[in-house]
Amino acid sequence: MWGGLFTDILARPWVRRAAAIALIALTIILFLFNLRRAGERAGRAAERLENLERAHAIQRQMLDAASRRPRDRDDLLDRLRQGGF
Repeated sequence: MWGGLFTDILARPWVRRAAAIALIALTIILFLFNLRRAGERAGRAAERLENLERAHAIQRQMLDAASRRPRDRDDLLDRLRQGGF
């Protein structure tokens, strides 16, 4: 019963045209939502990369500072006497 009613409704050309337009509109809307979500993901990935680069730069600075530190008390005293700080 329902199948016959459905085929009778879809037999009209204007109903088929309206259904095709509705499907095209739905496809476009879903495509735009997918683009928006992809843009948000790309923005989060870029922010995460920026934070990683900043953390690595800070870590490199800390390692450079650690490599220049005095090895023991004698080196520290020598550097203080020479005005190296």
